[in-house]
Amino acid sequence: MLSLAALADPTRRRIVEMLAQGQLRAGEIAQQFDMSPPAVSQHLNMLKRAHLVRARVDAQRRIYELDPAGLAELEQWLGGIRQFWQVRLDALEHQLRAADESEGRAQPRKPTARRRTNR
Repeated sequence: MLSLAALADPTRRRIVEMLAQGQLRAGEIAQQFDMSPPAVSQHLNMLKRAHLVRARVDAQRRIYELDPAGLAELEQWLGGIRQFWQVRLDALEHQLRAADESEGRAQPRKPTARRRTNR
């Protein structure tokens, strides 16, 4: 999945976070980093190839925004991972309830009070 490889880089993650706030011109994005505009452009190109961002041309400027299609693909993949854990957590809950019932504690446990410590 190219989107995960693209997001492995902290600069590209930061660009995605910036674009989550709204559209930005390429120059505005480049100003946020201590690197050359061509280096930022390479990061933007990688994000475009991964379908995480898209660009539109306005005169001589490129305006970037998040690409919903690529983000939807990433969200779908994460949903499958969530399902993997949800099934296991449900099974664990079932086993814990069964253990409580076999010990005669069918009632839910009350949370223990935690003592506050001053730091």
